[in-house]
Amino acid sequence: MFIRRESFSEYIRLYPVTTVLIALNILLYLTRFIPSLGDFILSEGIGYNLFVAQGEWWRLVTPMFLHADFMHLLMNMFSLFILGPDLEKIAGKARFFTIFFLSGIFANLVTYFVQGVTYGPHLGASGAIFGLFGAFLALYYYTRDAMPELRQIILPMTVIGIVLTFLTPNINVTAHLGGLVGGFLIGLPYFHPKRLNEWRK
Repeated sequence: MFIRRESFSEYIRLYPVTTVLIALNILLYLTRFIPSLGDFILSEGIGYNLFVAQGEWWRLVTPMFLHADFMHLLMNMFSLFILGPDLEKIAGKARFFTIFFLSGIFANLVTYFVQGVTYGPHLGASGAIFGLFGAFLALYYYTRDAMPELRQIILPMTVIGIVLTFLTPNINVTAHLGGLVGGFLIGLPYFHPKRLNEWRK
């Protein structure tokens, strides 16, 4: 678990949703090198609470697919590369996408309601990725004895992620914590033992 040994082609075949999400984020980042198009996508997609308040609701969704620079993209996509496959395999493709997508929206909603309309621009997939951490925590809540690797890996990684959230400058703290809570809440009904057993039949 959390150790990737697949070849490139195996990874794409086994984890198509994770692969598409990574590819989409990379593709949108690369558009910034296309004159006019990159600037348009960034300006129209970046999170900005004031514009959301004025009716540009799509800014609750699009920021999770945009990144400020290469290192920002690299860190988030590496996290998705490591965390995504196991969660996609356990939850299934549709449920995995739902966790990622709804956690990202929840992170931006928390940013909107907590930070208010004066909060500046924000972007990045980290709110959705913290949602994956939250979903794993929900899974751990039900399977703490059956899956000790979650305690050994996910708990320390989550704690480190939260600590770095508060120590790193220019981080949207509310989005990280909002995504974490959102993923946990979504994961609770998804990973309830009765439902997991139904999926495995």
